[in-house]
This record gives sequence, structure tokens and C-alpha cells, in this order.
Amino acid sequence: MFLMVTLLGCGRVFSSRLNWDLRPNPLSALLAEKRRAGVHVWDLTESNPTRAGFKYPQEEVLAALADARSLRYDPSPRGLEPAREAVSEYYAARGVRVETSRILLTSSTSEAYAYLSKLLADPGDEILVPRPSYPLFEFLAAMESVGVRQYPLRYDGAWHIDLDALAGAITARTRAVVVVNPNNPTGSFLKHDELARLDALASASGFAILSDEVFSDYAFVSDPLRSVIGARCALTFAMSGLSKVAGLPQMKLGWIVASGLNHELALSRLELIADTYLSVATPVQVALPRLLAVSAAVRNQILDRTRANLESLRHAMAGSVFHVLGVEGGWYAVIQAPRTRSEEEWALALLGRRDLLVQPGYFFDFESEAYLVVSLLTAPEVFEEGLRRLIAEMI
Repeated sequence: MFLMVTLLGCGRVFSSRLNWDLRPNPLSALLAEKRRAGVHVWDLTESNPTRAGFKYPQEEVLAALADARSLRYDPSPRGLEPAREAVSEYYAARGVRVETSRILLTSSTSEAYAYLSKLLADPGDEILVPRPSYPLFEFLAAMESVGVRQYPLRYDGAWHIDLDALAGAITARTRAVVVVNPNNPTGSFLKHDELARLDALASASGFAILSDEVFSDYAFVSDPLRSVIGARCALTFAMSGLSKVAGLPQMKLGWIVASGLNHELALSRLELIADTYLSVATPVQVALPRLLAVSAAVRNQILDRTRANLESLRHAMAGSVFHVLGVEGGWYAVIQAPRTRSEEEWALALLGRRDLLVQPGYFFDFESEAYLVVSLLTAPEVFEEGLRRLIAEMI
């Protein structure tokens, strides 16, 4: 004990990469207070499909995990061949040809980002990430001692990448640009012309394209650009996994598909990284072909739910002071609220007076006020009551 106290008193013990402010924000603090008091909160932020009331093919999922081959440990850094074949078949069903040699399995998309950061960047290098978007990138980059520079998405009735601003954000230390296709929370798919210019910029400047495509199966528009996989000039990596494709975040399996310049060399180095960790569990790899085979059962329920909730949202907001921004896919929708309050004031008022939980736009780095983000994954009865409470706040 004396040694421990002495060490703690001698200076810094923990890495500066973990110097984050862990104090709860006002919304989290109020939510905790409500729940301690036993108040029922109408939660329009649900992002966990296993808690959203969907019917899973339970027998098939459990049978897939009971395969006796899971008892044999046969480490394969890129992933077991039958599992990678299942991923290849998943893409083939979507009209995309992917050889198994271009696929590497990971335990999650987050781990895929970590592997790709190790592959592409040295400490102090930078990646470009979209704004607004999911706030995980800064944490993942910090874990790898990599910097983040943001490029903006612009809204003119639809969301677009500000390609001039993106080009202006490129520096000598830029190693990759992240696109989220479709974006979370804006629900905007990458456009064909945007990809063409990104490919040219990345090829000319020598950085890679990282495309997070976990929500690509959930489209509300016809003929979206679902994947960057294909004949690219720049080194390009597409990422996805069971969390969204099958609504099974607890299974912890994702993948990377490499394309473009030097992708074979990139994969050989990714294999070295994966061989160091060997993190993907054998049972889920063995189960993957069967899990993907039954994934449509849950995926179709999610797509039906998100489409129906989006329609309910648009109908409820019509003629009100709230405006639903255009959304092309994914699990979320963005509501523009009057600027009579800040986003935080809106969120706190809705939770404090209406027992309604929504996310303020600043959680996702929206550049201006006032935006609220809701999950279209929410159970319909909860979603509809939440919309009534949102409207009631303006009456």
C-alpha cells in the first residue's frame, strides 16, 4: 500500500491519451436524477436493437453458436475462410464482387478503426472526419495518438460534403479521410460525384479513404451509393459488421474490405496487426455464415420500423414550428427546433418538464443551433408518445 501511495504521488501515472473530462453533462445528470426518482422517461435515443422489441430468430441464432467446430482453436489472423466467404456472399447479394483475400475480420468497427490507424498513421499524424457525425472518432483517434481535423457537411435540403473545405483541411500529416455512408446522425449517403473527387484527392495527396458502411442496408431512397468497394485509385477500406447488418451488437464481429492502390500490401500489414491481437472469437466466426443467412429477418423488421417512424415523425411535425431535415437512410433523424432556446435548453426542458429524452445536436458537433436528434429504432408506441410530448412543449 505504501508503494502504491508513493507511486501515485510521484507524478503522472496514466497516459495523457485518457485525459478526458468524465464529469456528466447536464442532460446526463438530469436523466440520472429522474431515474433515481423512479420517473418513467420516454426515451427517443434508443440505439440498441436488442432492446427495441424486435423478434429475433432465436433458435437459429443459438444453433449457430452451438457448432462443435467452436471447440477447436485454429487461429487465422485474417479470419477463418468460411467466415470470410460468408462476408463475400453478403456483398454478392448486393451486386458487389469481393474476393475473400480482400477481407479481414475484426471484433468490431471500432477495432477496425484502431487497426487502420495503426496501419496508416504515426503518432501526431491526422485523419479527416465529417462534421456533424458520431462523436466516437475523437476518442478512437486519441487512443492511437492520432489527431483529428473536421470537414463540414452542408445542408441545402439534402446533405453534401463540402469538398472545397475538405481539400483545404488536408495537410502534410493527413493519412486518411473518414466517410460515414450513410452518416450518423444526418442519414446522408455519399454521392457518386463526391466519391470520385475524394478518390482523386486521396490519390493525389497519398492518403486513404475509410468508409464506415454499417448502416448501408437501411436506405429510404432509391439507388443509394451503398459502398465504396470497387475500382478505386486511392487505397480504400470499407467497414461493416454484425452490429447493424444483423442487429447483433453483442456478437462482436466486423470486417474490413480493402480496395485500390497497394491494397495487397496493406492487407499483409493488417494481417500482422491482427495476428498480434487475435481478438475475433472462434464461435462467432464459425457461426457467421448462419448468422448472416438469417440476418434479413431482423434487418427487415428494423427497416420497416425506421421507415414507419420516419413517416410518423414527418406527419407529426408538419405545420409545427419543428422541421424534419432530409434523411436518406440509417437509424436516426434530425429535427430543427426554433432558436428561441439553445439545443441544451431544448433537451433539458423536454426531459425536465415532459420526461422526454432526445439528443441535442452539439453531441454530434452540429455547427449551428438548434438541432435535436431522435432514434428511428424506438418502439412505435414510445416514439409516438414522445412526438406528442415534443409538440406539447410548444403549446
